[in-house]
Amino acid sequence: MSQVPAEQAPAPDGMSWWFQEAIAAEAPSSATTAPAGQSRADVVVVGGGFTGLWTALRLRERAPHLSVTLIEGGLCGSGASGKNGGKVHGYWGSLATMVANFGPDKALEIARLGTKAQDMMRNFANAPGRDVWWREGGNLRAITTDLQETKAQAAVAMAKELGVPDSVVALSREELACHVRSPVFRGGLALPEGANVQPARLARALRSACLDAGVVVWENTPMTGFDEGSPCRVRHARGEILCDQVVLATNIALVGHPRVARSLALFSSYAVMTEPMEDMVERLGWHADQGLADLRMFVHYFRKAGQDRLLMGSGSGPIAFGAQVDSRLLTHDQLAADRALAAIRRFFPQLGRIGLAKSWGGGIDISPDRLPFFVTTGGGRVHLGAGYSGHGVNATRIGGECLSGLVLGVKDDWTQSPFCTRRVARFPAEPFRTWGGRVVRSAILGCEDAEEHGQRGTTLQRAGAALPKILGIKVGTR
Repeated sequence: MSQVPAEQAPAPDGMSWWFQEAIAAEAPSSATTAPAGQSRADVVVVGGGFTGLWTALRLRERAPHLSVTLIEGGLCGSGASGKNGGKVHGYWGSLATMVANFGPDKALEIARLGTKAQDMMRNFANAPGRDVWWREGGNLRAITTDLQETKAQAAVAMAKELGVPDSVVALSREELACHVRSPVFRGGLALPEGANVQPARLARALRSACLDAGVVVWENTPMTGFDEGSPCRVRHARGEILCDQVVLATNIALVGHPRVARSLALFSSYAVMTEPMEDMVERLGWHADQGLADLRMFVHYFRKAGQDRLLMGSGSGPIAFGAQVDSRLLTHDQLAADRALAAIRRFFPQLGRIGLAKSWGGGIDISPDRLPFFVTTGGGRVHLGAGYSGHGVNATRIGGECLSGLVLGVKDDWTQSPFCTRRVARFPAEPFRTWGGRVVRSAILGCEDAEEHGQRGTTLQRAGAALPKILGIKVGTR
């Protein structure tokens, strides 16, 4: 059963509304490309998104004697870091999943490190002179089906069982309506830990902080290859950089790295941004600054952007094959963008016909247990972080601590945590990973669409949706 409306979203592409707004608000760019020939640094960070920027900044703060160069193929923040929903929260809402995967002690450790990262991000975002639209109002999850209600009850029960009942609180239909009104919301969850941010502005602020800290930043400088060795060689179109250590913070591009390829699958997510609506807040009764999501497997995530725009995202985009980073599949899928628009129509019919300013898409690197991981390879000289699984804004701050600690060889709460020490599971080999994932995705989408209309998916859809659980695969399990 399709949710696609008669009218379509604007044709999606790879440039987010967030990034366009952030660049327009900046002074004229001071971007510089790598010089021709050979240069030298102690550490080269490849990737100018959140992970690379946090890591470079923390290296200079923790070890000012190190020379750090960061290279980015485009402009800092133009990739996944500037495309996401800008919802910032840790892992309290995932306690049930983490307990099943890691046990109660590790689950609490992970959630508490997420809170520590949240505190660090708040301090950075609210520093004088930074305008990254940091707004803190908690995080809400909305229930729209019977299955989602069961999942919500399990989340509340797990928080109580672990002795942290205030981290996940049940909301009745009436209580949720006090925060935001929708005819299809049957209740929900309130998670106090949560903020919204303009993600591209945050990335650009991190770039400025890196420059102020003495990081050499070269944009429009894609890495063309690198050699592990002593020294390592990071190659680009105009030359190469010799260095002692390399940090690979290239997000979905790491799906092709032999060290982690079997532990990553490449999904995609799409979002739409509305045109301004003067009375949006009054029509929705949405006066605070919570970020919201439903409890689907292929989640809808939504938030206000200012007081007059609504962002709606859908994590239902296509799955890429193997290590093929297919830009059209990941950024130009009209059906996925239309699903985001359909969610606005269904959740908030009181808005009527609305104008849409933009739609865009981007890739998501999914790990088998939905938790990012940070590892060292190349004889101790190469470090990488991957597997953010669609929850990367908070987790990239964790990544900055983990990766900088791995570079420096320190043992602390971050490098000794499950983010760095667990054995990461592997997906099935190709073509089973991709084709199996596509079958399961289609089946789950069919079931979830049917459930939202009070029906059941077909027998074939329900069988396909059950495959991950039957096969003992943790990701994609309803």
